[in-house]
Amino acid sequence: MFRFLFILFIVVPIIEIMVLMNVGAWLGVWPTIAIVIITAWLGAKNVKQQGIATLNSVQTKMAQGEMPSDEIIAGILLLVAGVLLMTPGFVTDFFGLSLLIPNVRSLLIKSVQTHLVMNKKAAGFTYQSSVHTHQSEAFTQSPFEQPPSQEKPIEHHRGETLEGEFERKE
Repeated sequence: MFRFLFILFIVVPIIEIMVLMNVGAWLGVWPTIAIVIITAWLGAKNVKQQGIATLNSVQTKMAQGEMPSDEIIAGILLLVAGVLLMTPGFVTDFFGLSLLIPNVRSLLIKSVQTHLVMNKKAAGFTYQSSVHTHQSEAFTQSPFEQPPSQEKPIEHHRGETLEGEFERKE
């Protein structure tokens, strides 16, 4: 993780500065600044347009009862593209513009989905009980029940909401 952050915050800006200096020496200062501003503006415009289309696709799939996993990943990639395009420089613009190409984005979506681990049991709720033996008789006891010797009368509280968290143990 440290290497990734080192590359992200140290190496990439150094590369961007070197490329900007070389392009500025070749084209001149003002054309270089104009290209950086125009790519940021066009990129933001395209990210907005494709982001709205992706959001509409997410809403359509959810209305049909389907999981919009491709669209969610595409939305994240469009967000990354927008950040890269708004960052001044040609290298980040290149990567940001490449994320706006639908074929590149679909390849990345497939790559991300192969790395995701789906928990097949996440959709169900399991009840775990413990088995106790008492005088050669086996019975199951709910973890929510109190032993017979410690039973308390049930108190009913109407109008109160009980909130909490649960942890699935399998």
